[in-house]
Amino acid sequence: MKFHLAINLERTSPDTPMQQVRDHTLDMVQMADRAGFEVAWAAEHHAIEMTIAPNPFQILTWWGCNTDNIRLGCGVANASYWHPINLAGEAALLDVISGGRLEFGLGSGAYQREFDRMKPGLLQSDSWQYMQESLPLVRKLWAGDVAHEGQFWQFPKATSCPKPMQEDVPFWVAARSPITFDYAVANGCNVMCWPLTKPFSEAQNYKKLLDEAIAKAGGQHRPRMAMMRHTSLYENDNDRQAALKAVRHNLSQFGNLMMKAGDVVEGFPDAVPLEKLEGNVFVDPAMLEENLVFGSPDRVVEKLKAYEALGVDAFIYYASMGVGQEQQKRSLDLFIREVMPAFG
Repeated sequence: MKFHLAINLERTSPDTPMQQVRDHTLDMVQMADRAGFEVAWAAEHHAIEMTIAPNPFQILTWWGCNTDNIRLGCGVANASYWHPINLAGEAALLDVISGGRLEFGLGSGAYQREFDRMKPGLLQSDSWQYMQESLPLVRKLWAGDVAHEGQFWQFPKATSCPKPMQEDVPFWVAARSPITFDYAVANGCNVMCWPLTKPFSEAQNYKKLLDEAIAKAGGQHRPRMAMMRHTSLYENDNDRQAALKAVRHNLSQFGNLMMKAGDVVEGFPDAVPLEKLEGNVFVDPAMLEENLVFGSPDRVVEKLKAYEALGVDAFIYYASMGVGQEQQKRSLDLFIREVMPAFG
């Protein structure tokens, strides 16, 4: 099983200087690069301080210019926000600048609040249609001239300039529903899954959906499967309590964005009051510690061995959840020193 890092430029307070966030994020990516992590992932989000990522390709180009080997994953661009010619060109330019390290990820977004601002009138639940039109079109634009008359985009003959350095750029799709697993397998894409705060059984369900999609497609393509989880390692109770407090606060803000349950002021989402979350098993501290990849190095090894046995090809260490920057580094250092050696 390979290891990936997902990290955001993240501010929990306007008092945190942006330069400090910038430097911390790069420090974490460089730690992962030196340790032999396979991919560093950058997301796309808009007008939210907890995930500052208006252009993942710009972030990844910066990381690529300051690292040696780690691959650069767009995880993921929102297809509905991008014209396919622009998307193909931006991604290909990253591949050229980085010497062929692009991992291309495309998805259909998460927050209706973002769609209301970036693509007014589009429901998040309908945005998968944009992804399914855009993904094969990017491949065609990378191959050469193509004219397109689709449902969402129409343009005369054009091609991507530049073309990627890699002959076969890995494609990834963020998958949760059966239709997306089926689409990923049918179109030769790898899948990345995020069980959020749900138990290990949710990861087992995703593997089942993938296996069913492979069988439906005749078994011709077996995608790589990456599983993302919030991750925090600790050796003392102070760090343990800080991690649990931070992830609960982060989830309360995430709940606001998913349900439009509160305001967002100057880019900072209100937190849904914790008393409204107490009855939800998936934000209960004991359940969070069990379901997420939290714990001592030995406990984290035990949890990851279960994912490896399930057939997960890559574990995505999700570092951004409002934990203090120094604690994030302590956690990643523990992971590098005491967890990775258990996986060869």
